[in-house]
Amino acid sequence: METDRIKWNQRFGVADAYQGGHPSPFLEREIERILRLAPGRRALDLACGEGRNSIFLARHGFRVTGLDISDVGIARGERQARAEGLEIDFRRQDLEGWHIGEEYDLIVNVNFLLRPLIPEEVGALAPGGLLLFDTILESPQLLATHNPDFFLRHGELERIFGAFEGEVLFSEEIREGDMPTARVLFRKAG
Repeated sequence: METDRIKWNQRFGVADAYQGGHPSPFLEREIERILRLAPGRRALDLACGEGRNSIFLARHGFRVTGLDISDVGIARGERQARAEGLEIDFRRQDLEGWHIGEEYDLIVNVNFLLRPLIPEEVGALAPGGLLLFDTILESPQLLATHNPDFFLRHGELERIFGAFEGEVLFSEEIREGDMPTARVLFRKAG
């Protein structure tokens, strides 16, 4: 949607790094397990923003495709990758209604929720592939001012991923703090 692209371009255009230059703490914490278990080194970073997770994965030897609706965010990611000598395939893409047409060993979905895309993410995993999912959990404070469709419900990630062929390697919900989150590391049956 054009309004989403404009909103994210404005956010990424104001600050030096909207989400900071560091990768998702969950991804950073799980990288050793990911490197041990991922069947290959092809990764997809959905809603990658300025590329912080894409860059982190490329530093760890992954061939990364990073997708985001914001051309400003993508341009920032490309500049940072070039500055570090990393090759990352950044693409501007509206993920609503989009279909994943390739297979990946790792898919990263951080701070983004589009429920209809989740089965596609699992379907696009190579056998034994991993999906790291980490996004915002509903809370009274957030529900008071934001659209509830953009937040996970309590227990929702475990229910969703429990229905797929594979195993949930890790799951947690952090309900306290300004930004409650739910996280899953899922491995597709191989």
